[in-house]
Amino acid sequence: MSDRNIRIESVDRRAVEDQEVEIVERKGIGHPDSLCDGIAESVSRALSNLYLDRVDKVLHYNTDETQLAAGSATPAFGGGEVVEPIHVLIVGRATRHYEAPDGTEHTLPVDSVALAAARDYLAETVPELEFGTDVVVDVRLGEGSGDLQTVFGEDGAAVPMANDTSFGVGHAPLTETERIVLETEEYLNGPYADDNPELGPDVKIMGKREGEHIDLTVAAAMIDHYLDGVDDYHAAVASVRDAVRNLAESHTDRTVSVDVNTADNAEKGKDGLYLTTTGTSAEQGDDGSVGRGNRSNGLITPNRPMSMEATSGKNPVNHIGKIYNLLSTRIAEAVVDEVDGIRDFRVRLLSQIGRPIDRPHVADGFVVTDDGVTLADIEADVEAIVDRELAAVTDVTWDVIEGDIRTF
Repeated sequence: MSDRNIRIESVDRRAVEDQEVEIVERKGIGHPDSLCDGIAESVSRALSNLYLDRVDKVLHYNTDETQLAAGSATPAFGGGEVVEPIHVLIVGRATRHYEAPDGTEHTLPVDSVALAAARDYLAETVPELEFGTDVVVDVRLGEGSGDLQTVFGEDGAAVPMANDTSFGVGHAPLTETERIVLETEEYLNGPYADDNPELGPDVKIMGKREGEHIDLTVAAAMIDHYLDGVDDYHAAVASVRDAVRNLAESHTDRTVSVDVNTADNAEKGKDGLYLTTTGTSAEQGDDGSVGRGNRSNGLITPNRPMSMEATSGKNPVNHIGKIYNLLSTRIAEAVVDEVDGIRDFRVRLLSQIGRPIDRPHVADGFVVTDDGVTLADIEADVEAIVDRELAAVTDVTWDVIEGDIRTF
């Protein structure tokens, strides 16, 4: 029996897959909220690597308050232009000066590293945006408070202390609808966009399942200079609709319907269509913030318990808002992969500020079992997995720094 505070209980409810109505959303990588998540996390990884390269440890920082103020553009078939740039403000805290135990003092180029990381991320994610003209990025990273820097682990403890009293929550397995929504956006912004460059990265998928029917509503920003007129636009929309339907039907035996760009108004000509110059609605008045979009597993799932914490941009060493959301998802996936007889599993990890992160205030697991399986049949196995993953919590830190784990 583990000496960690792990509780596993059976819940008397239907698994999400068996509920009558399910709603699932994913904001694509080009959505303004996702852009903020991606920039914040890119800057976070860059700062971690800066600190590791210069002083052999990750110093205190957070970049999870990054904001985007939308610009404006005048899309036109064959190519429009951005008339007011998008503004991104990288906000948070970072360590700029550090005195090593041997007395060596280090001045760290935090702002320039942050700007380079943001530039590289935007170039990869929204290649139609010209850095410095279509999008302007500013950095406002202040110094962290002394008490939180102490909690961060300057005492050299092998396992960091939690920086906050907070919680993370994760679930598994994904339902058919969750999997379809997630993989649809990844496909559209991956192989499909490679072959169809008129599709911008600002793709949002809303999935609704009622009984045995799945309805997918897709908002797909189209890039103007790849389209010569209205007929090309409608053909591009139809192509997205067919691609989404084919992908969804390959994942389910339920019936599927797909709608794309339902706000289009053909009577207004190009002004009534989801036509963009850069491929993101950030050029058309849509602002963004870290943490307002996808949760750490890449989805927004109102049928599930969720944490309101922003995962992207927080430091990966001791910031519970990041670590426990990522770890809880990892735990849930491990449990359903390794233990037979589980229909639905969710876990909550609660921290206490100053407490080692491998010893949560409580780790609370909730199980919906298959027919004929009792909690007593699986409880010990589930608890052992939760205990094992908590013991390896620092693995999450390195997976985040290396970019091997999603945060949005």
